[in-house]
Amino acid sequence: MSGDSVLELGVTAGNAFLLAFPSLFSIINPIGGAFIFDGVMREADHAQRTKVAARVGLYAMLIMFGALWVGAYVLNFFGVSIDALRIAGGLVVAASGWKLLSAGEQNPDRKGAAQRTASGNVDDPLQLAFFPLTLPLTTGPGTIAVAITLGSVRPAYGLGLIAFFIGVSLAAAANAALIWIAYRYADRVTALIGATARHVIVRLSAFLLMCIGVQIIVGGAGDIVGGWGGL
Repeated sequence: MSGDSVLELGVTAGNAFLLAFPSLFSIINPIGGAFIFDGVMREADHAQRTKVAARVGLYAMLIMFGALWVGAYVLNFFGVSIDALRIAGGLVVAASGWKLLSAGEQNPDRKGAAQRTASGNVDDPLQLAFFPLTLPLTTGPGTIAVAITLGSVRPAYGLGLIAFFIGVSLAAAANAALIWIAYRYADRVTALIGATARHVIVRLSAFLLMCIGVQIIVGGAGDIVGGWGGL
């Protein structure tokens, strides 16, 4: 392989990383998610939080890998369009954001009771790592939709395809590492900022999550309507 070919592959991988990393980071929002993680794991000690944070990071990476590598192929097999996936994912994300945003207003003790039931009465807090902490709170339908969309713009074949998947996989791994770091130290950060600030940030994060879901729906619906106009 010539030096020019190696350089081209490196550029392809680098461009794929630069495309995927911010796209995934913006939808995952590990900083905001860390405060939600802290709320769900409030009854757990720091050692348990550390284990769960590592497991959430691992699960999130695997979900992103699956969506990036085979998501587009699965959609093609079942005849589901990217726009339909975006709308469905946006609905779920918006609903999750609304549920988190309005939980305290409906019943201030409901969320706390659910957390005590989940973490206090469950022998192994790691049972919370996949659901609900990874899916849908960290890498939910919105992240999956973004990852599949990224995977769908892959080169058709050859070494360029391999370089592309290396780049997007590194982006997914980097985001998973940020999730692990943010979640691992979420309790210490919230202890520094205080309960009131934590409550405000959690609500703002939930509202942002709902807005992201609505934006995903609007984008998917707009592309569908635009496609109809071109018929």
